[in-house]
Order: sequence, then structure tokens, then C-alpha cells
Amino acid sequence: MRAVVTGGAGFLPSHLCDRLRAQGYDVVAVDNFLTGTPENIAHLADDPGFTFVEADVSVAIPVADVIEASVDGRVDAVLHFASAASPPEYLAHPIETLDVGSLGTRNALDLALAHGARFLLASTSEIYGDPLVHPQPESYWGNVNSVGPRSVYDEAKRFAEALTMAYHRVHGLDTKIVRIFNTYGPRLSIADGRVVSNFLDQAMRGAPLTIFGDGSQTRSFCYVDDEVRGIVGLLESDHVGPMNIGNPNEFTMLELAELVLELTGSASELVFEPLPTDDPKQRRPDIALADRVLGWRPEIELREGLARTHDWYRRSSEQH
Repeated sequence: MRAVVTGGAGFLPSHLCDRLRAQGYDVVAVDNFLTGTPENIAHLADDPGFTFVEADVSVAIPVADVIEASVDGRVDAVLHFASAASPPEYLAHPIETLDVGSLGTRNALDLALAHGARFLLASTSEIYGDPLVHPQPESYWGNVNSVGPRSVYDEAKRFAEALTMAYHRVHGLDTKIVRIFNTYGPRLSIADGRVVSNFLDQAMRGAPLTIFGDGSQTRSFCYVDDEVRGIVGLLESDHVGPMNIGNPNEFTMLELAELVLELTGSASELVFEPLPTDDPKQRRPDIALADRVLGWRPEIELREGLARTHDWYRRSSEQH
């Protein structure tokens, strides 16, 4: 089996490449390094079952042509993960984020269609916006500000979902949509801007931990190994359409900060700043569908996952 992973040099997709290789897939990773890094896939460079193609999946010339020119043989699965994923990244690259959700998704779908391959779209819990339903099931339509600053990511993913389902309905393409909730772990850049990397970075430097709002807003954090296990399970299933893959255990930002301080032994203080525009007050996946269809549930608790991530940051800083 050969799988193409767009955005393959990113944090989560690089782990996905590892998981697919471990399960016997040949993997073609495509990335233009807008937010991904060569270091995330360097360990795969000498693996004969891994190929890297440097390309922008959003270009007008179909990226399928680039991949076909670089890789001989069939394509059995296309997993579209190319996109900036953290608020600082997609706010810094708003047009590129919209392009990769629209043009990039179209190109990836056309590649799958040309090969009769399965297609899996990386969507996000952000399509639920600031939810009025809690926890969020796949049937919830969301509460999104279509013209706010975060809309460049939210609406790119919502459009990508619509396009994916249109290809299923019109062309009969086998399509899956994974709605990813906050994921963390090794290779998450220390400068990524998401709360786990922010807190660990600040604690390790002895800097104050920045909490937006009063710290009562919640998130659900899924360790990357659990996340990619669920994603590959979805890819190999017969399910069509969206599925939440995330950890249903919910933590306030204050609880997360206290756990980070405990694990790092840091004496950092907490500082409070206003909430960013349209920042969701709560976020927690309903994973009943993943449990029923895939038999999937996360296994790694937040404390253990944070300890592993902290250890990776510490070893990375020593190497540099």
C-alpha cells in the first residue's frame, strides 16, 4: 500500500508518516516547509519506503503532476494534512491557509480520484467554533464567525469538508474526515504558539505563564500517539464522513498551567491577558462514534503525555 501525506513534514503528519511506515505502508510526504520542518522527517531520509516531495499543494498546476513525476507506481490513500494549524501560524499566513483548504484540497482530491484511492481530510475541532453544544458530536453544525480573524482557518476547513463530501457524492470517492482536537507531543515546535508548547517553554525558561482570560476556559488534549492511532484506524475503516478523534478529558487552562509547573519544577508566576477574538470558551469531543466504529479511545493521560513532551523539549535544547 502506498499513501501520500500532504503536509508530511508538520508536527502531527510526521508522526502519521511514522505510524503508516510501521504498519507497512510506503509513504510519500509532500510539503513546502511553510510551517513544517525538515527535522521532523530527517529520521526517515534513509528509509527506502519513504519518499519526500517538496511542493506546494495549493499551486495552480495540479500537484498530482509533481507527485506523478516523482513517484512511480500506484497511490492507495491520500491523507490531506497540509495547513498551518496553530493560531499564530494561520494568522500569519491567512491567504495561504485559505488556499490550502480550497485549492490544496481540490488538488489532493483529484490525486485520489485519478488513482481510485481512499481520501482522508484532516479537519479540526475549530469547525465547531465557540460551541453552543457541549461536548461536541459530529452532528453539531458549529458556531463560527465567518469574518473574524480565526475564520481563515475555520472556514478553510469547513469548505474542505464540503468539497470532500461533494467528491464522495458526485464521484463516489471513498472519503473520510477526521476532526482533530488539541494534539500535543514531541516535535510540536516550542515556538508553535499553542498552549501546551507555550506553557512548557515559559516554565522551562522561568518566564511567567501567560493565561488568556481568567483561565476557566477548557480544552481537551490528545497525545500524538493516540491521535495518529485513531487517524489510521479511520483511514482503514469503511466509515465515510466526519469523525471526532480527540481526548474527552477536559481541563481548564489553570489546571494545565498548574500541572506544567509541577512537572517542570518551575517557580514561574501566572500572568493574565485578555482573551483573543473568538477564542472558544470550551472544547471537548464526543467520541462515541470513534469508540463504536473503531473501538478507539485515547490511552495516554495528560500527565504522562506532558512529561514525555517536556523530556523531548529538554533533550532538544541540550542538542542545540
